[in-house]
Amino acid sequence: MGTFLGHLVPGLAFTFIGLWHTLNTIKTYKLKGPSNFTSTTWFPFPTPISYLKHLELYLLFSFSILAMAVQILDYPLLTMSFKPDNYEHATMFLHLAIYACVAIAVDLSPSSNSLASLVGALAATVFAQELFMLHFHSADHVGLEGHYHWLLQFIVAATFVATIAATGLPKSFIVAVVRSASVLLQGCWFIVMGFALWFPRLIPKGCYSAEGGGVHSAVACENEEASRRAMALSNLQFSWMVAFVSTLVAYLCLRLDWTCMEYRQLESPSGDVPPFPSEREGLKQVHVSV
Repeated sequence: MGTFLGHLVPGLAFTFIGLWHTLNTIKTYKLKGPSNFTSTTWFPFPTPISYLKHLELYLLFSFSILAMAVQILDYPLLTMSFKPDNYEHATMFLHLAIYACVAIAVDLSPSSNSLASLVGALAATVFAQELFMLHFHSADHVGLEGHYHWLLQFIVAATFVATIAATGLPKSFIVAVVRSASVLLQGCWFIVMGFALWFPRLIPKGCYSAEGGGVHSAVACENEEASRRAMALSNLQFSWMVAFVSTLVAYLCLRLDWTCMEYRQLESPSGDVPPFPSEREGLKQVHVSV
């Protein structure tokens, strides 16, 4: 994953699924209302074809297997050198594949409702082990790259906590939308890292690409002043990205309009409460008897 595409492709995947979850979380809340809302770790694909219902989980599983294969095949099997970081990256995707498989199996089982918390717990383990691998990474990222990874740990930690909270508080819309937004933010930050660290024209002033130079960082800086300036820029990028995702989620919450089922049942098109069928029949009978 220590390449431009190694961050861009997973970043696009996280961004897509985070946006998909954010939209569906808001839609579900506005359609069902506060009392009937229940958060979930995945959303069925809207299609009349039944076997495409789990398309989100199928794509997650396929992407995870492909990413694992790329990481493992990159390891030189015919040499004696060992690259543990490849296996660390592959292990991150392994947990994602396990979650997708179990989520499909639980949904197809007769006791899917009682096992929903199991799926939530497995979703939490995906981000728990991602945080673990990032914190104890064998590559030991230093310098500017290490600072970007340190900021990434904040996002992953927030996603992990929100996923745990959503499992325990499935009725909370705020927890559910924070979890979805944090996944979106994680994807956006992966993309920012790819461009900032591996796109030569976007490397901060006073820094240069250090690949192949024996340094455990994608970018090295000429002096301490250049390093501080580059890290300050990354902090600004992080704050701007949080502001962007927060504004986007707030906009979606305010602008997306679906009629709540609770109010649809109570209100007529004119805004008045229509009489129940039994009441209408009673009035009709009274009129006839008179």
